[in-house]
Amino acid sequence: MRRSSTATMRGASILASGRSARLLLVLLALGSGACSEAPAREETRQEFARPSFARGPDVDPLDPGIRFVDITSEAGIDFVHENGAFGDKWMPETVGSGGGFLDYDVDGLPDIFLVNGSEWPGHETGPPVHSRLYRNLGDGRFEDVTARAGLDRFTDYGMGFSAADYDADGDPDIYLTVVGTNRLLRNDGGRFVDVTREMGVTGDDPDGVAPPSWSTASVWLDYDRDGWLDLFVCNYVRWTPETDLFATRDGQTKSYASPEQYEGDTCRLYRNLGGRNFVEVTREAGVYNPDGKSLGMTVEDFDDDGWPDVAVANDLVPNFLYMNQGDGTFRNVAVDAGVAVDESGRARAGMGIDAADVTGRGRLSIAIGNFSHEPVSLYTQMGGGLFQDLAGAAGITSRTLEPLTFGLLFVDVDLDGYLDLLLANGHIEPAIDAIEMQVTFEQRPQFFRNNQRGKLEELTERVGHDLEVPTVGRGLAAADIDRDGDLDILLTANERPARLLRTDLDGPRSWLGLRLRGRHPNLDAIGALVFVYTGGHVQRRMVRTGSSYLSQSEVNPLILGLGDAALADSVVVRWPTTGQRAILRGLEAGRVHEIREAGEGR
Repeated sequence: MRRSSTATMRGASILASGRSARLLLVLLALGSGACSEAPAREETRQEFARPSFARGPDVDPLDPGIRFVDITSEAGIDFVHENGAFGDKWMPETVGSGGGFLDYDVDGLPDIFLVNGSEWPGHETGPPVHSRLYRNLGDGRFEDVTARAGLDRFTDYGMGFSAADYDADGDPDIYLTVVGTNRLLRNDGGRFVDVTREMGVTGDDPDGVAPPSWSTASVWLDYDRDGWLDLFVCNYVRWTPETDLFATRDGQTKSYASPEQYEGDTCRLYRNLGGRNFVEVTREAGVYNPDGKSLGMTVEDFDDDGWPDVAVANDLVPNFLYMNQGDGTFRNVAVDAGVAVDESGRARAGMGIDAADVTGRGRLSIAIGNFSHEPVSLYTQMGGGLFQDLAGAAGITSRTLEPLTFGLLFVDVDLDGYLDLLLANGHIEPAIDAIEMQVTFEQRPQFFRNNQRGKLEELTERVGHDLEVPTVGRGLAAADIDRDGDLDILLTANERPARLLRTDLDGPRSWLGLRLRGRHPNLDAIGALVFVYTGGHVQRRMVRTGSSYLSQSEVNPLILGLGDAALADSVVVRWPTTGQRAILRGLEAGRVHEIREAGEGR
């Protein structure tokens, strides 16, 4: 996050223009590699009663037919984030926190996990606070099962989380990033047990020389394609209460500090050794970089070679693009690819990050949320291993210049087969409006609809008033909580309530659900690449964890809009470990199809 330690905030308006730095996606060749036919099974679609809305005959032609409806209270979500602020403005207070979805009890419904901070030692005013787990009851309501799941014992200063079945026992485990030593919480039949130290995934300096790290984003991925899920962890800056520095914006009162004032810290990569424990391979894998100040991370196969790559958003230092070399190592190509800095050569204040094929033309885009006076970046593959920031061409530069964007998520809200863009905004300085009259502390989220012609049109004011409510936005995640085929939104905020927004569409929309079942040990097929063809349009999705900001959307099933199509002409799945492909034809819309990877051992 860009924060000035002087009376004047740095605020250069940066407009996206063409910079020669771009990357080509080599399209998946369906004729190459082994091809396996896998059966598709239909899952029973669960119907829940919910209100809908209908547009009248004189409807605004720009009305997208979407309403985001705040159902937080009626759903039973009563979470309010605690940042522990007591007046000294310690830096971590501004950053948290995240949240998202996992099916912790494996009943087929996405549950909600919300990460909490804590009060600082010596400044407690009440009982200890902790992160919260809400079980989806299947009728639009959620039940707080934090204590039942054993999660009320952990009162860390939390940042974010990611969830995956690292031990291949059939249920998702939680990795919680914190200010200090992280926690790996193994799911033992719905109750979580701390196995961090025995598994060796603290996130800290393995030599024990430096103080515990301040970790932020994390993702699970099978970087070496041995079937076991490995763990990639981002660290931010080397801050402790003892090393807290004085910063000011008006020359007198203390403000929240800038990351420029602190040393960075390296990301860390942990290799899974058969689910028994992990070994840190940060240096051996080529991702050791103590200059990093990382807040966001996303996974994709940017060169389509079958190996997962990692893009990292950094705060005021160049971003990373780690390309998997297929031999257990990564190479940072961010500078050569044109995603490290902006078009003027300056590092932006990167926070949330996501990657997707926004146009349906086989070119991946990396979107990054930035500080006020820095628009959202939209680095798009152009060819020859290069990206270009096309935020201006997509029409989002002026609309994202003023807000401070943390959470950022590509999601097909209207189910037309094209990914839209959601942003969670909110400043880090409560008194910012006294310094910059046009910038506020609480800011409204933003919704940009994909017009299918290369533009992202802001329609925030046309999708219901509930989305427009200002807050100190941080995390964003999506899941089909009511199994009606559209994706609902979870929005987290700093020292504010989390909000659950149900997506209502004006009438039936065509959609396709795909639940992938991988071979043991990657049971959820993390890293699988899916292509869905309808007419002349193709959609690309990867089964993955993490992305956005400190948050995680529902991993499995994938929900894809089909526009007006009654079925998918064909679905191609590239399985993550073997690289084999399953090709299925004529999958009917309006239901979830289960696709199992061929082979024994699941």
